[in-house]
Amino acid sequence: MRSARGRLTAELRSAKEPSQAQLQRFGDFLQRKYDRKVPLHWEQDESMRSGFRLQVGSDVYDWTLDGRIRQFTDYLRQLQPGENDLLPLMRQATEDWSLAVVSEEIGQVLTVDDEIATVGGLEHAQYGEILLFVNGVKGMVMDLRRGELSCILFGGGEEVGAGSIVRRTLKTAGMPVGDSFLGRVVDALGVPIDGRGRIHAQSYRPIEAPAPGILDRQPVNTPMETGLLAIDSMFPIGRGQRELIIGDRQTGKTAIALDTILNQKGKGVVCVYVAIGQKTSSVAQLVENLKRRGAMEYTAVVSACAGDSAALQYIAPYAGCALAEYFMYQGQDVLIVYDDLSKHAIAYRALSLLLERSPGREAYPGDVFYLHSRLLERAAHLSDELGGGSMTALPIVETQAGDVSAYIPTNIISITDGQIFLESDLFFAGQRPAVNVGISVSRVGGDAQTRAMKSAAGTIRLDLAQYREMEVFTQFSSDLDDATKRQLAYGQGLMRLLRQTQYAPLAQHQQVILLVCVMGRVMQDVPLDRMEAFRAGLLSHVEENAPDVCRGVDITGHLDQSDREQIVALARDYLALFQSGKQGG
Repeated sequence: MRSARGRLTAELRSAKEPSQAQLQRFGDFLQRKYDRKVPLHWEQDESMRSGFRLQVGSDVYDWTLDGRIRQFTDYLRQLQPGENDLLPLMRQATEDWSLAVVSEEIGQVLTVDDEIATVGGLEHAQYGEILLFVNGVKGMVMDLRRGELSCILFGGGEEVGAGSIVRRTLKTAGMPVGDSFLGRVVDALGVPIDGRGRIHAQSYRPIEAPAPGILDRQPVNTPMETGLLAIDSMFPIGRGQRELIIGDRQTGKTAIALDTILNQKGKGVVCVYVAIGQKTSSVAQLVENLKRRGAMEYTAVVSACAGDSAALQYIAPYAGCALAEYFMYQGQDVLIVYDDLSKHAIAYRALSLLLERSPGREAYPGDVFYLHSRLLERAAHLSDELGGGSMTALPIVETQAGDVSAYIPTNIISITDGQIFLESDLFFAGQRPAVNVGISVSRVGGDAQTRAMKSAAGTIRLDLAQYREMEVFTQFSSDLDDATKRQLAYGQGLMRLLRQTQYAPLAQHQQVILLVCVMGRVMQDVPLDRMEAFRAGLLSHVEENAPDVCRGVDITGHLDQSDREQIVALARDYLALFQSGKQGG
């Protein structure tokens, strides 16, 4: 303890008054420990019949029964037992363990307000450190002030009240990680919530970690295929890229992320899905869909649902990123989906206002840009010296009435390497995925495409842009020339071709076949209402009659001129059969 003038004093509590010899030994210990003479005051405490407690400033030496049990428990936690050697390990630990003279810094809760606790007495606590409250409730330091600090509580805050004891853990917030997390659903603290028992973690990573430096990265040049023709052909995503999925509510943002996860089956890519502020039923339905299609084998789900505290929603994406980094630094390719960062920013705003931080634009605190930049910058394609692993981030942001100029959307657009904008009008018109070709962009572009995809895509994006522009102008005119009518029909067929049902991602060779055919104007005369049947039959026809071409596109990523000519010839043959009614109905 400290006196009014700031002088260091010591307080000894025990049930029985110590003898002069014992007081002398305490005095000698304090002299050696603090290199000065520390005044010692004894106070009787009947609750400490089994030991004593010495407090010096904010340091506490607890040799009561509770303190000794706590020290032994900490010792056991440091051991790593296997599945069958727990009892021998505990027996050995009991024989080897001896009580050590260690101090722990103990504070006291001053006030509790919603999910924020103000704590006094922890002079050496650090920003981001985990504190331990009564009944095992954990909190994280978020604000440091002279003489006190504020921390957010991770659930169970109703058990914490003014006067409660707080202990430092000397650990920053972290996430248990390991291969055993694949196929599991955990909360933001790494605790399983899928009812399948405990997860044995291989390691422990801090949720906040610096992003890889420039010299630790290499160029993004390997495709992360989504299986969606509209995206892979025009807005390709590379491994190590950050591509924003943005749009209004209920426009298919999560569906794109889900299809991308499904498309990674058999490709050696680990997937991490982070649900922030979602309904519990929605997350359960998504997990069930992944299980049904065999995708949970390579996927881990980190969930902080709408019913969870704002503190858990705040740390959820960082916890998911720490889990993804574990696999990335093992040399694996990882896909992580943040669904969604709009709700993450809202949770952070709620915590910041409770911490009495000054609000700025749209009431968000001034550091909300740093909130997401330090998260998304951790996505990278590592250098070969670091194993060559990658983390591809697909953050999702919800807009209001298509307003991409709002605060959070503009922030994340400036952080990411491109965005896929989903338009409500297109979605309700039946165009799904409802990708707006004009606003969407990938700043990595053709570097993240195979040669086959790049050559097959050709001018599809330009053709679509011209069609959209022509469509706007021609809706006011009824007298159109034949060339304009054909251009409109081609554009309408192209839009219909880009429609895809959910849970049906296309392989790369299937996408290349469709693009080669559409660029060769094979589908020009196919009626729109029969386009889907024609597409399915065409793919089967080419796969059956040109298996070597399909295999070559998937394995090598190359497509030469003879392959293109063979695909177009087979497509024309199938078109003749289709129009004669012998194929496709």
